Amino acid sequence: MTSPFYITTPIYYVNAKPHLGHLYTTVSADVASRFHAMLGADTFFLTGTDEHGDKIVKAADQEKISPKEYADRISRLFYDLWPLFHIGNDKFIRTTDPAHEAVVLQILQKIFDSGDIYFSEYEGLYCFGCERFYTERELVGGKCPDHGTIPETIKESNYFFKMSRYQDWLIDYIQTHPEFIQPERYRNETLAFLREPLEDLCISRPKSRLQWGITLPFDDKYVTYVWFDALINYISSLGYPNGEAFRQFWPQARHLVAKDILKPHGIYWPIMLKAAGIEPYQHLYVHGYWNIDESKMSKSLGNVVDPYYLQSTYGSDAIRYFLMREMVFGLDSNFSEALMVERINADLANDLGNLFSRVLAMVHKYFNGTVPEIAVQVQSGKNGDLFPPSRHAIETFKTEMGNFAFHKAILAVWDLISVMNKYVVSNAPWDLAKADDQKAKDRLADIMYNLIEGLRVIAGLILPIMPQTSLTMQKHLGISRDNALSSLDQISLWGTTQPGTVLPKPVTLFPRIDIKKPAAAEQPPVEPKPLLNLKPEIAFEDVTKLDLRVGTVIQAENIPKANKLLKLTVDLGAERRTIIAGIAKSYSPEEITGKQIVVVANLKPAKLMGIESQGMLLAAVTEASTTVVTPSRPMPDGAPVK
Repeated sequence: MTSPFYITTPIYYVNAKPHLGHLYTTVSADVASRFHAMLGADTFFLTGTDEHGDKIVKAADQEKISPKEYADRISRLFYDLWPLFHIGNDKFIRTTDPAHEAVVLQILQKIFDSGDIYFSEYEGLYCFGCERFYTERELVGGKCPDHGTIPETIKESNYFFKMSRYQDWLIDYIQTHPEFIQPERYRNETLAFLREPLEDLCISRPKSRLQWGITLPFDDKYVTYVWFDALINYISSLGYPNGEAFRQFWPQARHLVAKDILKPHGIYWPIMLKAAGIEPYQHLYVHGYWNIDESKMSKSLGNVVDPYYLQSTYGSDAIRYFLMREMVFGLDSNFSEALMVERINADLANDLGNLFSRVLAMVHKYFNGTVPEIAVQVQSGKNGDLFPPSRHAIETFKTEMGNFAFHKAILAVWDLISVMNKYVVSNAPWDLAKADDQKAKDRLADIMYNLIEGLRVIAGLILPIMPQTSLTMQKHLGISRDNALSSLDQISLWGTTQPGTVLPKPVTLFPRIDIKKPAAAEQPPVEPKPLLNLKPEIAFEDVTKLDLRVGTVIQAENIPKANKLLKLTVDLGAERRTIIAGIAKSYSPEEITGKQIVVVANLKPAKLMGIESQGMLLAAVTEASTTVVTPSRPMPDGAPVK
């Protein structure tokens, strides 16, 4: 039986909006969670936001709002972003959640009662950007290594956690559990840090300096320091100490973080768990930075990349693919829009997209869109031409995904795509189609069946990485949503496509992106013409009666016996609405899901096809097509349109 799989991202600090680094970590966790679900594991995927501390107060003060209002606003940006990238987290935790705060108080009191928390006066070098004290040896040229600022000398009385008491235990644990911190370079980095005496950790701030935090249960004049609050989310989210989820998933916990928070997760957190009498997590996976123009991406440098812009410009699956393909997990990687476009055009539009449309076009041309009857019974055995490379791709994919080597797993799939493209050229189905003899016709059928099966394997393997593209491919390979590929065992069975299955006509999975757009040729002036079929004029007051809101389509489905209609579930921020829209001729459910639309929110509900429609979307309509009206840039769900 496959063990449960619990994976977490860091909870992201709400002092700034989401950026590319947040997106990469969260997509990586989603890919890993989806992959382990394919192996048959029960999975739990956690993400969320960290909302206490000095920086939140300062940011809120600058905007003249309360820390809670500021935290609510930025946390919502993270919460709203993940569905746009089809990220399927099971829980989104906030450190302002009452249930989380209750567990923090419980852990603090437990460790205090055991004698591992004490009160003392301390003078040290404090970085407000990091919200932590530094030792001289940790500074680089006398400056904070992350922010490049000179820490201030602060002297105050605080509570401290006796980390030094557990230093030898942690060294021994890491050495006897070499898989605990991965990749190995970060394990070695942690051990190198532990060669120096481990100082006790300051875990509080006086309320005279900071009130935005969780009050210590044993001294109401102090609030807890951010790490002793934030890290506990990984168990509070599971209902520690008695929750069923905690008992099921905590023994299999995996944390996924960027290398800048290796120390709190690799040192503070396991020692905190040990002091609280809780077993350590299973694994800590550490990835590198995304560099922009050879510099670490940071808000202070002004070189952050906006995920909302990426999604609206290039689509979620293309971005997910680029992130997983481009970064070697554990190492730094460079980002540029030009590099991303090049990767999308080469890998997705050319390699995968062309193979997919080419094969399906030939099925329609040579077999009227029906999976052919085959002469060689490949579906009952292992003698299909493309079975060996498909099996190799599946085995390699499984190994590399399990090792968090996402780029290698993707390469295994693209090796199969390359083999299949060469298979098409070497077998020249177009020549066989011209021949009159039965042998050529039988061979053509076998070739096309092999190609369809190969595409089925590819569609299954890319499911964790590009979930919407996988579903689109499966639909056009005759696989219904009820029978959608969901396990590696299903994907591995060769020859499951039934001859006689009718395949929809191919679609373009990834249109090529035109990098250089030619300047428009100068056109002679056109005489203006009056609008046709213009409705009677209305007063301004009539327009103001319309309540137009931005919403995100979070789910879409076809309506039986209504080939023009789609049933949409739209998130309007404060609530979700069901809207029946006549756009099915122009949009598939997969294409409209994730898009932001404009909705008439105060339209009287009406029943269409027996379903209550609670609004209407705006769209531009011609005889040839319908185009949904969307904001030019992402907006919060529920934002009014005026």
